[in-house]
Amino acid sequence: MNTDPAAQLATLEALSAFLAAAFESGDPAVLLDAFAVAARAEGTAHLAAAAGIPQADLRHAFASGEMSMSVTLAIMKVIDLHMPGAAH
Repeated sequence: MNTDPAAQLATLEALSAFLAAAFESGDPAVLLDAFAVAARAEGTAHLAAAAGIPQADLRHAFASGEMSMSVTLAIMKVIDLHMPGAAH
């Protein structure tokens, strides 16, 4: 049994919901923890492709917890578009 939360984030939708919850928490510690999990998640490959960011660059940004504003906005746009049940 895999207890790593990253194992549950294999799809773009699952990762989007996970990151959206972290952003919505408003807690920097929660967001940094979510980024660390996202750095290991399979869904990050899908997020990187959808955002037009090289996967290695996005994984590094998540792992370090440091992102440029352009990267942050790109992933937030993708998250918004891929939230389960989101109306656009």
